[in-house]
Amino acid sequence: MRIRSLDHLVLTVADIEATVAFYERLGLRREVFGGRRVALSFGEQKINLHAAGGEIMPHAQLPTPGSADLCFLVDGRIEDVAAELAAAGIEVEIGPVDRTGAQGPLRSLYLRDPDANLVELSEPV
Repeated sequence: MRIRSLDHLVLTVADIEATVAFYERLGLRREVFGGRRVALSFGEQKINLHAAGGEIMPHAQLPTPGSADLCFLVDGRIEDVAAELAAAGIEVEIGPVDRTGAQGPLRSLYLRDPDANLVELSEPV
């Protein structure tokens, strides 16, 4: 067996609409599937959203809002991303800082989504 890529992951959230509104401001797109399920799409991946207390079976053993740490690669300069976030009223917690990603060095900003998940936005360098 050989893992090829990540298809999707699941976030358990307190409020799906607040989560969608936040991530749409970052450029992700709402996707409705399976009738009423909601996901956030970007590139060839997606994040499925489960409402806390209403998770879809099977699910993580202890699904909890605010327990994720996500890193997204961005197009463009991280300084321009910081300016866009400031204009949108999204607070940057830390950054830009140097980090190491799966493919090499990154310049990253850290912020929090509505559930206090840590969101890293990174420019490959």
